[in-house]
Amino acid sequence: MTIHRLLLALLLSAFAASCATTHDTSTRASAHRVSGPAGDSVEVTESFITIASPDDELDSLATWTAPDGQVLVMATAKSTHRLVVYDGNSGERLREIGGKGRGPGEFTRPNGIIAYADLVFVTERDVPRVQVLSLPGFEPVGSFGEDVLRSPYGIWLHESAPGELEVFVTDSFMHGSDYSVVPPLEELDQRVRRFRLQLADGALVATYRGSFGDTSQAGALRMVESLWGDPAHDRLLVADEDRRNVSTLREYTLEGRYTGNSLPGSFGGEAEGVSLWDCGPEEGYWIAVDQLVPHSLFHVHERASLAYRGSFRGGVTANTDGIALHLSPMARFPAGVMYAVHDDRSISAFDLRHVIQALDLDQACLH
Repeated sequence: MTIHRLLLALLLSAFAASCATTHDTSTRASAHRVSGPAGDSVEVTESFITIASPDDELDSLATWTAPDGQVLVMATAKSTHRLVVYDGNSGERLREIGGKGRGPGEFTRPNGIIAYADLVFVTERDVPRVQVLSLPGFEPVGSFGEDVLRSPYGIWLHESAPGELEVFVTDSFMHGSDYSVVPPLEELDQRVRRFRLQLADGALVATYRGSFGDTSQAGALRMVESLWGDPAHDRLLVADEDRRNVSTLREYTLEGRYTGNSLPGSFGGEAEGVSLWDCGPEEGYWIAVDQLVPHSLFHVHERASLAYRGSFRGGVTANTDGIALHLSPMARFPAGVMYAVHDDRSISAFDLRHVIQALDLDQACLH
């Protein structure tokens, strides 16, 4: 990622004390607007921010509900080569999973993460592979993609048929001695790779189904990481971080056809995490991260039309990579919650009731 670390350290130093402990910060949404590089936004105060762990270099997030109802927030920690697990209601750090290595249950530069049923899928940039573990114990189940993946980052999946998953993985391999040179256009049709994963009798069988990515000057995916899909609208949004061109989210069909459309509006920083706020068969919103300092912006778009509805920011949260929406009711967050990485070191929580209030969104999303 293209992050100016010195500038970041200066801008975020004022926030260090507020991130030293897990703390409550919100009883209601703020109502005032602020202006930033990408336009106006509404401040929504974080419900909590977890204890800072700067050594981890947190990146992507996923949530899972345990049989006893406890919500776990799982974060990839790139520099310490492990997963970090938090309590979704309180933000308490519960445990760490793994450590550096290439064996089952070990990780080498884990990046993307997603949970499905009682499984969690983790991309590892430097193996490279997608590793699958069972929950709640994080026992290794298997891995796939070692024969085709070059530098995997983001992951999204959905159930395409009973007992069958369709898995999409972004592959942001680069050229040059320092791995900073974007490949030529003709190679960018490999930016998203597809797998069919069949689940039977505890075994995983993965089949590679090819790759896709536009290769035109205007629409190519140059530096990819986050992606998310919406089967109801045959849509896959893929974030391109490369600010040397246009950093945005580009729209593909689930079969890999580039529609020519991008998320409307502009990103002042890098287009990063993205997720679908599903409020019903047709209702809902997309939330897309605009990675900025001193505050990240979270752009909200209509689910079906992609029309822009507004942006919000936290009081502290900055330099955000991944987000995760947990839409099932929780004791603390009865309308759901958005978790966001703050400055690679903490997790922020935003009560979705406050987001609805601040941006005057559909009341259907309260239920």
